[in-house]
Amino acid sequence: MRAERRDTQARRSAADGLAEHLRSVLWGPAEFVGVPGRLLAEGVLAGTVAAAAIVGPAFAGMWGGPRGLVTGELGVVVVAALVLYLMVLRAGRVLIGLVAVLGACLSFMAPDVAAGVVLQHRGLVEPARVASVQTTTEHGRTVCSVEGVGAVRAAAEVWRGCAASIAPGDTLPVVYDPRGRVPARGVAAPGELVKAELRLAALAIVFVGVCTVAVVRSFRLEATGHGA
Repeated sequence: MRAERRDTQARRSAADGLAEHLRSVLWGPAEFVGVPGRLLAEGVLAGTVAAAAIVGPAFAGMWGGPRGLVTGELGVVVVAALVLYLMVLRAGRVLIGLVAVLGACLSFMAPDVAAGVVLQHRGLVEPARVASVQTTTEHGRTVCSVEGVGAVRAAAEVWRGCAASIAPGDTLPVVYDPRGRVPARGVAAPGELVKAELRLAALAIVFVGVCTVAVVRSFRLEATGHGA
């Protein structure tokens, strides 16, 4: 009877140990008591610097910096470096994955919002002739291909203001960048840019928050030089 009891306790202990190991691997060990002030500051700093390095170049590239900054690829590089940093800390795998996903979303959202900001400040509006109208299957949007946008008379595809009722030969108001850095687009509805900026800011805040939690929960008692 005692042997069976010891065997049952051993199995429970093994199961508890496995569960604890999985929790540590997935979410981080978080082996601290109280508020880990240094790790908290480290996490906020890492997330904030990464968010600034993702969003800032997109705005700089759209406004007048190197054109290579407007694609969001630099942001992906920053996210990859942050993920590597968290892996070195042995942060929880779930939190690292969340940081990677949120960072990628931030990387590809920032250029679009930056383009809207640039067009709001220096964009010019003029009517353009609609060459063709089609409905995309990806977003279910109606897209108009317009011609004669800006001084270079370039062609562009816009969905803002485009509707199924519009036919080739009609005109559509289009806002374009006289410097040619930002792709032309249809005129945005009132408040659309503000909502986009708020979404970007909210995403950046969540990104910094998850990064901070990942760093804080990476604390291990046996780690040397990495304390709370």
